Amino acid sequence: MDLVDLARLQFASTSIYHFFFVPVTIGLAFLVALLHTAWFRSHDPRHKGLTKFFGTLLLINVAIGVVTGLVQEFQFGMNWSKYSVFVGDVFGAPLAMEGLAAFFLESTFLGLWVFGWNVLPRGVHLLSVWLVAAGAVLSAAFIMAANSWMQHPVGYATDTATGRPVLNSIGDLFTNPVFVWGYLHVILASLVTGAMVMLAVSAWQLRRGRRLFKTSAVLSLVVLLPASALALGVGSHLGVIETGYQPMKIAAAEAQWTTCQPCSFSLFQIGGGNNDETPTKIIEVPHLLSILATGTWDGKVVGLNELQQQSVEQYGAGNYVPNVFVQYWGMRVMAYLGTLVFLFALWGAWLALRRKLPTSRAFLFIATWAVPIPFIINTAGWFLTENGRQPWIVQGLMKTSDGASTTVSATELIISLVAFFLVYIVLAVLDLVLMLRFGRRDLEEIDESSDDDARTDTPVLTY
Repeated sequence: MDLVDLARLQFASTSIYHFFFVPVTIGLAFLVALLHTAWFRSHDPRHKGLTKFFGTLLLINVAIGVVTGLVQEFQFGMNWSKYSVFVGDVFGAPLAMEGLAAFFLESTFLGLWVFGWNVLPRGVHLLSVWLVAAGAVLSAAFIMAANSWMQHPVGYATDTATGRPVLNSIGDLFTNPVFVWGYLHVILASLVTGAMVMLAVSAWQLRRGRRLFKTSAVLSLVVLLPASALALGVGSHLGVIETGYQPMKIAAAEAQWTTCQPCSFSLFQIGGGNNDETPTKIIEVPHLLSILATGTWDGKVVGLNELQQQSVEQYGAGNYVPNVFVQYWGMRVMAYLGTLVFLFALWGAWLALRRKLPTSRAFLFIATWAVPIPFIINTAGWFLTENGRQPWIVQGLMKTSDGASTTVSATELIISLVAFFLVYIVLAVLDLVLMLRFGRRDLEEIDESSDDDARTDTPVLTY
């Protein structure tokens, strides 16, 4: 592996690890805000207990997520200095907004919410948790705007003196079609992830006869069912959007080497790697690729070979085809498991409507162990997104090989990669131990009296 490969591996590993926590923060913050709202309206101490219970899990996730996110900021200067210099006048704006606005909003009101029990007025306390959720969503918006610009650069002009892009339209940055649909997809995926985490914990508790967790289980299903359905639809439309801007990514996702019209979609295939242009496609669905890629019944999908030729003519010699194996299976892992989650949520909703959810041992067992599925889906989606852009670090403007730092040696990269790996293992173990410890706790005895604005009530759980 050369310097670029090592730098990519390091950034990929830290980014994937960090993104384990991002969707949980967004999704769980929204769900905790809903629980807090239920307590605010009902004065039911059970709702207060559940709010504090899942709020503790949210805090654990935020703490680990912040630590892992800081590493990425440093890597732009350490491993990708040439890239940072090239895109700093564009990329720096949304990153600064994320840090100065969204992160401070989220962290400030998270502190107010944590320490505001029995201190802040109930309405202000409720507002603080909703601002935590808003801060998490806003933070994702700025990051996605920066990433979407790398996928489809808009709203910039080229500085004639430096040859670097300069942001000249913040409006174009936040109306970028790739951003609009990609951001919506990330928010929906986060709701799915947060709901699956809450459902898994609630299912584990229900299997032990703790029926107070029926409320959180039903709430998670109320969010999970529409979010999973919408995520599938938005993800499908995002494919149509990207066909116009990154046709190589979409063609690689089907291992479509030759141009077709109309185009079928293969559920499975044997082969399909970069050097295998004649894979054996199994169970083809006629017209489905045309629908997914173009939104039309007989849409044309340009093949990888023709796209490669066009890229050579436009940008010069080189290999412009991404890793087809990663694209093909990344897309299917994401789509197939996403469909499975939707069907699972449908099953749970049916049980909830029939009032059989707390007693369905099969569903509760599966729900407990299905929690890794959204994390696998999210990881596959980022593989699909980032690998599909290669060899570009900024589509059409800068190749990945031109963005890496030249002053960092392979030895330094390997040492830092191993160090990050060891630290992240420790953080993973710590996070797992804390989540299991607090996720398995029973709700302590709850004061059944009215919970009005009295400020002397005893918290159900302490942080």
